[in-house]
Amino acid sequence: MKRVSILAAALLAAGPALSADLIAVYREATLQDAAYSSAKAQYIAAQERLPQGRALLLPNVNFGAGSNYNDVDVEYKNSTFASGRRDFYDYNYGVTVSQPIYRSENMAIYEQAKIQVRQAQTQLNIAAQDLIIRVAQAYFDVLLARANLRTISSQKVAVAEQLEQAKRNFVVGTATITDSREAQARYDLVVAQELGAQNDVEVSNRALEQIVGRPVGEISGLITPVTLNAPQPAEMNAWVEQAHQSSLRIALAQQSLELATRDVELASAGHRPTLDAVGSLSQHYADSSAQGIGSDVRALVIGVQLNVPLYQGGAVSSRVREAVANQERARQDLENARRSAALETRQAYLGVTTGLGQVKALQQAVASTQLQLESTKLGQEVGVRTAVDVLNAEQQLSIARRDLAQALYNTILNQLRLKAAVGKLAEADLADINALLKDDTK
Repeated sequence: MKRVSILAAALLAAGPALSADLIAVYREATLQDAAYSSAKAQYIAAQERLPQGRALLLPNVNFGAGSNYNDVDVEYKNSTFASGRRDFYDYNYGVTVSQPIYRSENMAIYEQAKIQVRQAQTQLNIAAQDLIIRVAQAYFDVLLARANLRTISSQKVAVAEQLEQAKRNFVVGTATITDSREAQARYDLVVAQELGAQNDVEVSNRALEQIVGRPVGEISGLITPVTLNAPQPAEMNAWVEQAHQSSLRIALAQQSLELATRDVELASAGHRPTLDAVGSLSQHYADSSAQGIGSDVRALVIGVQLNVPLYQGGAVSSRVREAVANQERARQDLENARRSAALETRQAYLGVTTGLGQVKALQQAVASTQLQLESTKLGQEVGVRTAVDVLNAEQQLSIARRDLAQALYNTILNQLRLKAAVGKLAEADLADINALLKDDTK
């Protein structure tokens, strides 16, 4: 009883299973997915780079204060001051101000901060698109795993009937023991396949659960027949050109190159002089001194400070060479991003166009298999077909439907990947797919 209570408490803590369609699962994922939440936190943190960089251009104001106890034993020779031991306190406080006038290093850091903020926004947009792809992939993986389990279960029913028929025929002498053993082997094989399919369903459910943060119950499936639209424009090179213009990964690589260029400027700033306006206002009070005289001094100091670097052991030149090499690396990364974006766009485009052809062919296959099943049932009624023939026809129909579902899911995912490749994937695209779904539980 105690173990049951613990299990019930764990289930309550985990929350109820989510039962919804694709758009509901996605919106839940935007709140619960750890990877996307991490990207949002990174974006928020990156926003602080801008005020930090701006602060380097603004005045630096400090307040200081101190109190000291002095114990002095002094001996003067040929002086009007009396020798001896004195102890006294002194106090001081003041404000110092420093305003950069010329610091090329600080300006380079500020310009870098602007780029880093834009880069963080791009990274968040990439994470948002990645979340859409991951949700859709996990969602359709669940649907496909469940469809595959239904297909194998249908196959198991047909094979079980064949096994029973083989056993009956062996008993009456119309079949050999070999026929019976072959039927048993087929049945054992399909049982193993069913166990594997059940495992696939469990794994796909857990993969979706990882994204949404809680168990997933019944989810909506595709309404059949489904009509999917061809890519517009219907020309692959046009999509590749669009990817070159608006791909988020290309934009991120471009921003990395800009950042590397600023790094060269930042490293070169080590050769340049700096000029600051400085000022201080201080108050110093002592009730005595080594000479036995107290003091109360107030001082205001205003000026400029120039620093000219002459030699730093070659460190500045080394940092410049390092930054130039990193700039070249960023330039090559940009070129690689362009090529990768073109490849991903072409793959997704071909995946959509090829998938549409497969869907059309499989829709025809489902229709033909449906007619075959109807003919087989009619043949059973007139005595020219057996129950096993009907089960086999039902199995073939189930397989055709599963293959059609898989082709549909792959084509839809490639449509999303094509949009992502050109940087245009958004929640509205999921909403369009969601309109093709229905609740399978109703």
